Amino acid sequence: MPEPSELRIRTAVPEDGEGLALLDRLAWSHLHAVVPRPQPPYPPFFSERHTPEDCLVAELGDGPAGYVHLGFPTPVEANRHVRQIQGLAVSEEARGLGVGRALVRAAVDEARRRGARRLTLRVLAHNTPARRLYEAEGFVVEGILPEEFLLDGTYVDDVLMGRSL
Repeated sequence: MPEPSELRIRTAVPEDGEGLALLDRLAWSHLHAVVPRPQPPYPPFFSERHTPEDCLVAELGDGPAGYVHLGFPTPVEANRHVRQIQGLAVSEEARGLGVGRALVRAAVDEARRRGARRLTLRVLAHNTPARRLYEAEGFVVEGILPEEFLLDGTYVDDVLMGRSL
């Protein structure tokens, strides 16, 4: 595995779709996913909701090591000053190398660059590693939706987090 010092983060391009879709499928887990494990035929990675321009890609070595999607939490004009992390994944090989932290920091910088005043996210309560990362990067718990999801027969809370920019 390449050194963490070789980590680069850039805006996605349409050609990244296939590699990011594969990374997403390989990283799938009920630790963070509320949808069933993807099955063929696989949908495209990019869509009207998640365009390449709203995705930051972490590269380490020859391929993608992770990504983060930024979007709007609602379609309401009065909420346009808020951006939301709507997906973050790191390849298994790149975990523990600071890729997730770098992606969160890049998302903060990009949201700020786009004029956002706040950045929010949702994380499953049992995803302790992600919650620790978000807290270390200035996010605070702003609400909890108790038993919001039923995953493998267990009810899981959805934690709403945010931070000012």
